[in-house]
Amino acid sequence: MQGLALPGAAARDLDGRYAASPLKGWFEKLRSRKGPCCSDADGTALSDIDWEMKDGRYRVRIEGLWWAVPEDAVVTEPNRAGRTMVWPVYYRELNTGLRIDIRCFMPGSMT
Repeated sequence: MQGLALPGAAARDLDGRYAASPLKGWFEKLRSRKGPCCSDADGTALSDIDWEMKDGRYRVRIEGLWWAVPEDAVVTEPNRAGRTMVWPVYYRELNTGLRIDIRCFMPGSMT
C-alpha cells in the first residue's frame, strides 16, 4: 500500500480565521528552497522545548519524535511572526509507519 501525501495541496483556511491577519500576505508568499510554505494555516507553531540546534542543524519534535530539518527547508528571511514554525508533510504507510518531510522551518528566538 502506498503512503498518503498531498504535495500539491493548496493552502487552507477552512474557517476563515486567518483571513484578517495582518501577516496573511507575508505567510502566503513565504518559501524555503524546497518551495512555498503555503500559509500560516498550514504551519505549526513550536514551543521552545520542541526545537533545537544539534551538530549545527535544526531538529524539531513532532508527535514525540525528533526530525532533522533539511537545510533547504530553512526559511532565511526575517521571522515576522516571531514564533518558531514548521510546515511538515506527513506520510503514513501501513508497514513502515510515520515519515515526515519538513517543507519549511522558520526559527524563532529561544527564550
